Amino acid sequence: MLNWDDPFAAPTSAAKKIEHTDVQDEAVVSEPAANDLVSTPVAVPSEDAKVVIPAQLQANIAPVNVEDKRVINGMTDVNQLAPFKYPWAWEYFLNANKNHWTPLDINMTADISDYNHKLTLEEKHVYTNVMSYLTTSDILAMRNIGLAVMEKMTAPELQIYQARQVYEEALHTWTYQHCIETIGLDQSEIYNRYRVVPEINQKIQLANRRLDSILRSDIDLHDRDELENFVMAYAFFGGIFEGCWFYNGFSPIFALQRRGLMKGTAEQLQYIMRDEVLHASFGIRVVKQIIKEENVVLDPVKVQEMFEEAYEAEKIYAGYILRDPILGYSKEDHIAQFRFIANRRAKQLGFAEPFPGAENTLTWLDEQANMRKEKNFFETKVTEYQTGGALKWD
Repeated sequence: MLNWDDPFAAPTSAAKKIEHTDVQDEAVVSEPAANDLVSTPVAVPSEDAKVVIPAQLQANIAPVNVEDKRVINGMTDVNQLAPFKYPWAWEYFLNANKNHWTPLDINMTADISDYNHKLTLEEKHVYTNVMSYLTTSDILAMRNIGLAVMEKMTAPELQIYQARQVYEEALHTWTYQHCIETIGLDQSEIYNRYRVVPEINQKIQLANRRLDSILRSDIDLHDRDELENFVMAYAFFGGIFEGCWFYNGFSPIFALQRRGLMKGTAEQLQYIMRDEVLHASFGIRVVKQIIKEENVVLDPVKVQEMFEEAYEAEKIYAGYILRDPILGYSKEDHIAQFRFIANRRAKQLGFAEPFPGAENTLTWLDEQANMRKEKNFFETKVTEYQTGGALKWD
């Protein structure tokens, strides 16, 4: 019998005895004596009996009209999934569930040796500070989707994918923690860097400033100012926070992977990257849908300022983690790549390019980020994504 006070406890002998007794009792009840059948009255409803539904309830039982659904400010029943108005949102959910994995699937043994015996001091500096930033960022992402965005959606197919997204952000947080613990780093010191290292903290504070204003349940999205602020915050989150900062954030580790170093960690990030592909793409699509449905016109000056602010923060961050370049990767590469990716995200959002003429300085990044299939079946569990080859940023 399941112990509801301690569900992980093994069943006790007393519990087993009770279960056995219950079964016997059920057997007795299932074979009643004939006189019991005669003496037990059974209430039979009259053919004329009718269920009376109060008038105030009858007004709320009209079928959901698919055209009445909206991303936000909708009036249809948010508990009724179909008919779909946004079938693409359901497809995101289905694809996300094909991308199931855990950090325990990846062998981290070589990373322990690499970190302790092969990485230079500069490479250790890059590795530990990248992990410090990412650990905080995914918790921030989880809270933003769960507390600021999901509750504002009024179409359940959108909420269902975002519920999966909340889980995935928690999974990513576990993954970073698993890497940090496995390698033997001081978790307290690594996790506190985002608070005590100004170059890391300033990115987190920028994100908080952009997102905290929508972490409220009392926002009235019928108010045009509140609506514009919400759309700008969501555009920042999907297009920059997840679409640029995460994408750029993994690249220093992928640079180590290209040289055969920290391959376990890099593989973990490849799995995370696949989730973030969907997160950013979904966020961008939702923003565009809201802009269309609500006739939102964003100020292009504010949009440009948003990208420039994020760029300045990334420059400061890159200047710290890559104050000394590592083989095959420098802060100049990192910063230039941000401008290139930012143009890509702005274009997807329907905005003007914030950094015209930016070039792709890390031509290997998209290729490096893709999962590979040459796993040895006898050495590791095959964890290749079912839809990995179909997921692209463009």
